[in-house]
Amino acid sequence: MSDPCIICVAITGSLPTKADNPAVPITIAEQVESTHAAFEAGASIVHAHVRDDEGKPTSDPERFARLKEGVEKHCPGMIVQLSTGGRSGAGQTRGGMLPLRPDMASLSVGSNNFPNRVYENPPDLVDWLAGEMLKHDVKPEIEAFDLSHILKAREMWDKGRIARRPYVQFVMGVKNAMPVDRVVFDFYIATVKRLFGADAPWCAAGIGPNQIVLNEWAVASGGHARTGLEDNVRLDKTTLAPSNAALVRRVADLCERYERPVATWRQARQILGLRQPE
Repeated sequence: MSDPCIICVAITGSLPTKADNPAVPITIAEQVESTHAAFEAGASIVHAHVRDDEGKPTSDPERFARLKEGVEKHCPGMIVQLSTGGRSGAGQTRGGMLPLRPDMASLSVGSNNFPNRVYENPPDLVDWLAGEMLKHDVKPEIEAFDLSHILKAREMWDKGRIARRPYVQFVMGVKNAMPVDRVVFDFYIATVKRLFGADAPWCAAGIGPNQIVLNEWAVASGGHARTGLEDNVRLDKTTLAPSNAALVRRVADLCERYERPVATWRQARQILGLRQPE
């Protein structure tokens, strides 16, 4: 067995609530506990959002700092990836946590439609977020909701706005954005390899019931996989996922089926070119 598969767990997000699934971790303590279980199940990256006291999404750096500290204490070596997503704040508040120097942060490099609104990522904000990531040595994960976002990442890399080879995540299944389409998925892979090299790592995420579809496509195609309650709260139509760890184990089972070992945090850091923990 070779070619380790990195599993990223998106633990909370901005939308799911305990009314959707009681397992969704909302408080910092719940998030740390849920992340620890997912880490033990095989996740080497945690993609994290935070919520305020009312359970609403926020970009509060103090909350991100407490979450980062808790994960680093209880999941030593795990890659911490903080969200700069638009549901948690507006303008430069979206990057207020970047001085915390997480290992990674999400970076959406273009706008697109979401289910009931436009996900706005204007060029000046994208450039500012990228600059903050450069300043604080934070590796961006490029969130590709559209083919143009992959091409934009190459342009930013060429201009030095992204320091190291971009790590691109394909997001499919968001209503009004890119649907789950195998021909498009394969073209995404071909585009990443053409623009960033045949050995360039990439990841894929599917929303709702498409999560397991994208998990399998990614594992089978040599990529890395994102799972977690942010994107999907169910195991199937009638069964709620009992935890983030359960969704991670589902990806680990796919890795076994396709004879790919689950990447350890050390392997994940090596694959992504990340610094070793202090």
